[in-house]
Amino acid sequence: MSIDITVCPCDSGRNVDACCGPILAGTPAPTAEALMRSRYTAFVGGDLTYIDQTHAPEKRDTAERGATKNTFNSVEWLRLEILQTARGGVSDDTGMVEFAAHFRQNGTEMIHRERSNFRRDDGLWVYVDGDFPEDAGVPRKSKVGRNAPCSCGSGKKYKKCCGANI
Repeated sequence: MSIDITVCPCDSGRNVDACCGPILAGTPAPTAEALMRSRYTAFVGGDLTYIDQTHAPEKRDTAERGATKNTFNSVEWLRLEILQTARGGVSDDTGMVEFAAHFRQNGTEMIHRERSNFRRDDGLWVYVDGDFPEDAGVPRKSKVGRNAPCSCGSGKKYKKCCGANI
């Protein structure tokens, strides 16, 4: 993936070449948070292949690629906030990263908040699944149509994904 910017989109404050760039190029993510940040950067850059590759094998569903690709084309990612992490360090096999991804879709600013679960498969961190805190305290606007693809890039319909808890 080629990103034409110097500051990493994951809001780490670091240069992309010292942050998500090497991970997107194939260097294994050392932590669950590093994988989360690189996945966000891949969403910003529209790197659907990387998103697919970093899903747990049982979650990879190429049939939903069209919906995810439409999301890439309709969303402007604004910033990422890492809210908390649990486990997911260099010596762990599982981890959780709670984040808020701010984005704009159809002129409306929204927030996707998720507690993502990660695990190591053959030494590599992968995204397993996530849940959406009801008591998040972060406003999420539900201007997305219920049958529209979810803006988080999961490939699911909005009503079955981020819209399920609104």
